[in-house]
Amino acid sequence: MKSLFVLVFILWCARLGAAAPIALNPTPRRVIDLDGAWKTIVDPYDNGYLDYRAEPYDQKAHPTSGFFLDRKPETKSELLEYNFDSSAELHVPADWNSQDPKLFYYEGAVWYRRTFDYTPKKAGDRVFVYFGGANYQAEVYLNGEKLGKHIGGFTPFQFEITGKVKPAHNSLVVRVENRRAKERVPTVNTDWWNYGGLTRDVMILETPPAYIREYFLQCHASDPGTASGFVQVDGVNQPTPVRVQIPDLKVDAEFTTDASGRAEISVPLKGVELWTPEHPRRYEVSFVAGADRISDRMGFRTIQTRGTDILLNGKPIFLRGISLHEVNPLKGGRACTEEDDRLTLGWAKELGCNFVRLAHYPHNEAMARTAEEMGLLLWEEVPVYWTIQWENPDTYANAANQLTELIERDRNRASVIVWSMANETPVLPARNDFLRREVALARRLDPTRLISAAMEVHGDPADPHVRIIDDPLADSVDLVSFNEYVGWYSLLPDDCPAMQWKVPYQKPVVISEFGGDALQGMHGDRLTRFTEEFQEDLYRQTLPMLARIPQLRGMTPWILCDFRSPRRMLAGIQDGWNRKGLIGSNGEKKKAYFVLQDFYAKKVEEQK
Repeated sequence: MKSLFVLVFILWCARLGAAAPIALNPTPRRVIDLDGAWKTIVDPYDNGYLDYRAEPYDQKAHPTSGFFLDRKPETKSELLEYNFDSSAELHVPADWNSQDPKLFYYEGAVWYRRTFDYTPKKAGDRVFVYFGGANYQAEVYLNGEKLGKHIGGFTPFQFEITGKVKPAHNSLVVRVENRRAKERVPTVNTDWWNYGGLTRDVMILETPPAYIREYFLQCHASDPGTASGFVQVDGVNQPTPVRVQIPDLKVDAEFTTDASGRAEISVPLKGVELWTPEHPRRYEVSFVAGADRISDRMGFRTIQTRGTDILLNGKPIFLRGISLHEVNPLKGGRACTEEDDRLTLGWAKELGCNFVRLAHYPHNEAMARTAEEMGLLLWEEVPVYWTIQWENPDTYANAANQLTELIERDRNRASVIVWSMANETPVLPARNDFLRREVALARRLDPTRLISAAMEVHGDPADPHVRIIDDPLADSVDLVSFNEYVGWYSLLPDDCPAMQWKVPYQKPVVISEFGGDALQGMHGDRLTRFTEEFQEDLYRQTLPMLARIPQLRGMTPWILCDFRSPRRMLAGIQDGWNRKGLIGSNGEKKKAYFVLQDFYAKKVEEQK
């Protein structure tokens, strides 16, 4: 059965097109920045395909069909029912929903086009077009030729365009569609806005003929004085020297790849200052292979569990966290810039957090780097959410590909300490097998981090004040994490003191969600729902309730900021927003924010 899934995964990936492996650190390779205004055509009926709907497309039979060709009429009599030049513009990176009121609820296809000239920096170099993310499916064309397809709305991808790019007037066309479907990841039902578009950076990259495709360097918990990993060089077919340099630690070590271009590496970290939230020390690390040189700023630290404790650099830590969607509440759209990230992470720091759960999908690449700089630990997650198609091999392959792309992108970031497999999924045999295979994949790709998933809580039919965590997945993960909403979706805050929690696992417990809605500025007594006072009282009574769980080692309450959700339509209060944020959609802090801030301040004092 496992071999069947491997075969399906390989075939599924092949269908994505000629996507080259991810450039994990595109910044030093950037040649042309393609962010900014793109011409767009909204295409709900997929007219841009015309006869291209059935692959393979016979361009000889239909030489003038399709928006991807970006044609102009050759005569004044030729009928051509599209024109990018006269079409509307959308900004990239950004979602289309928040840019044009007509597209606010739109789920369908939009064709993007950007023209550019290209002059190579060095003859013989390879050229790639890189996308930080496109929600949900992207098909990419250069000068009328299809480069390939990518599925998954939150992870990066690229295509090699060496020999395909012209000195002038290149036309890059991308069809992006964000329709929801049962077999997709996430599936039809979510509790966040389905933002469509090119929501991350787009750029042209250059590399030497032989280039460093991937690198990984981090400490294992058993040996904080050594960093180990690998370097993968693409474009070589014989052993090739690779250098790793960390000037501040006097590291300059040489290794040799095997014939496939992979070199296992291990370097001593004598005198290293390990990365912590209080002192987020980073080092300049360079990887050199022939003419290619990649530099990255990296922190080194260890993370592990021992019994019911979480150990950062060998010392117990309590994860003072908060959950976060990838939104800027002041703009009401997808967060897509480093400035957006600094805004929300700054609020988390002010709250007293040392930990942030990035829910429920991979956030932009700048988030992990900015968190590493600011001293915030991260939980990163893939959108295996609620009830997806557990028995569908294509669905698993999709989820596995998204998990792989996330780990490959962020496994060098010291900020990231948890890979999460899923959120609020029901306990079923097919689900258990699905998630266990995800866990095994994550451990193969990165053995240095913790694995978790946000699990469900079950009530005791005989006693409404008993909650039970009984999930076979708990045996496979490092952290027992679960979402609980006592006082909001069940019972009232006054029931919190009577609650009993049965957590039969001797592992660290991290509460991945709790909370309740409040409209910022709406006031009343503590029993009136949606008031700040109700939310404040819920936090006041929930925190001591959870503190009674002996294994409690952290929490990420739901959520830092209000965020848009089409499931939340209570007029005058929700109006399309989930109001569980501690900060409102106007950027103002609610009363519960200060309750949690005080709780975290006391936690800091306790651990001194």
